[in-house]
Amino acid sequence: MGSPDHQQRLAALRDAIADIERKPALAEARVVTRDPAAGFPLPAGGLLQEVFTDERRHAGAVLGFALAQARGLLTRQRPAVIYLQLVKDSQEMGLPYGPGLLSFGFDPDALVLVRAANMVELLWAAEEALACKAVAAVLADIAGHNKILDFTASRRLSLRAASAGSSILMLRYGTDREASAAHLRWRLTPALSARKRFDPFAPGAPQWRAQLEKGVLLNQQTEWLLGWTQDGFTTLDAARRNTTGSAAGPPFPGAVPAHLADRLAETA
Repeated sequence: MGSPDHQQRLAALRDAIADIERKPALAEARVVTRDPAAGFPLPAGGLLQEVFTDERRHAGAVLGFALAQARGLLTRQRPAVIYLQLVKDSQEMGLPYGPGLLSFGFDPDALVLVRAANMVELLWAAEEALACKAVAAVLADIAGHNKILDFTASRRLSLRAASAGSSILMLRYGTDREASAAHLRWRLTPALSARKRFDPFAPGAPQWRAQLEKGVLLNQQTEWLLGWTQDGFTTLDAARRNTTGSAAGPPFPGAVPAHLADRLAETA
């Protein structure tokens, strides 16, 4: 029989192993989705997702995709979305524009903007926001690479999201892919906007091409051409679009503020 000190260390090791086994896996084989029959299966809450685009000039694609997912997670019990960004990045890349969000069906009052001084503060704010029961999703817009944002940091965020039930979407830029504990990793690229039915020369509703690089959704599809309607995402058939020159489904309805564009009609 070992010494009391040895027995205590052995018991502590057993407790540590048991605690690890109770935690969720690094990446589940399949991610549960909501309403998979809708065309694009929106992932459920409690996930860490990475949303990449190759160039910073395509920031609108990743932001639109992330906000659309966050909008689908909003409920009466979870009415808030937290948008995190470093102060220096907001000066270079800008911030979400309230009237523009409103025209796409996202209530700007649901979006809380947080600008952190450094990456340590941003990660701390992300963990605290995920733990808040009123938060549906956290969007962390990170323009550059930082050593602090490593696998361990992503694992902490993944565990916090899984335990709290709120999601976090990391908006990233570039072609490099670092090891992380993300459940899903997306690559977003902007596509040509849909044409308007009665004016083929006018810009129509925006479209994105979403490619799933990591993780498996219920329907096992890995690439979508996405549009946007009042009810959220709509999937578009690329072949039909190239043949007919028009997108499937109507663009987002409602009035568009006149100051959002020059010489465009105020209705879409």
